[in-house]
Amino acid sequence: MARAFSLFLCFLFYTVVAVSEQNVNPGINSYYEDPDVTQWRGVFEREGREIWDRREDIVSQLRLTQGQAVADIGAGTGFFTLLMAQEVGATGKVYAVDIARNFVDAAVARAREAGLDNVAGVVNDQNSVKLPPNSIDMAFISDTYHHFEFPKSTLRSIYAALKPGGDMVIIDFIRDPEVSSSWVHSHVRAGEREVIAEVEASGFELVEDLDFLQTQYYLRFRKKEE
Repeated sequence: MARAFSLFLCFLFYTVVAVSEQNVNPGINSYYEDPDVTQWRGVFEREGREIWDRREDIVSQLRLTQGQAVADIGAGTGFFTLLMAQEVGATGKVYAVDIARNFVDAAVARAREAGLDNVAGVVNDQNSVKLPPNSIDMAFISDTYHHFEFPKSTLRSIYAALKPGGDMVIIDFIRDPEVSSSWVHSHVRAGEREVIAEVEASGFELVEDLDFLQTQYYLRFRKKEE
């Protein structure tokens, strides 16, 4: 009875937040309503895209261990999903989370083709990552934070999904006239400092800020206990 009441309160909370929160970037995800996975592989998995070129270095910095549960939020074509699935091993689990079912299904199928049975697909929405409470050790968000249309409610859902002391890593574009392209300035709504402020306001603390990337930042946050 107590658990049911607690779940009801969580549902009520997210409903209130979703209704009261203003969409910060309407239409930014319109391209992903029915994406052609093959086409987007050509966009996401190409030389010259920094997170593709440095994907192994990025996963190394996550310091994943066998048996962990990780959510690849905004998994896209799933190339990070596969790398992380290899790191956490057969006793671990990786959730390929995306708003596009095409991406989710393709990521899971790709994992199976690679002999990885520890990947599960989750189709989320703009207000929640749709993961069970206390189900993951890490949330990984690469080139996706700026696609959060409702960042407050999405961050709260990630907070709830993380186990006590769990981490969230955000990689996104630097907004700096000396570094960033005009596309970044027109497409990415918030810079690093703004992102940190938004995330910290949602119950996380910044524990690591690495500068091994040239055009993007790498931030690791930890879930603070309420």
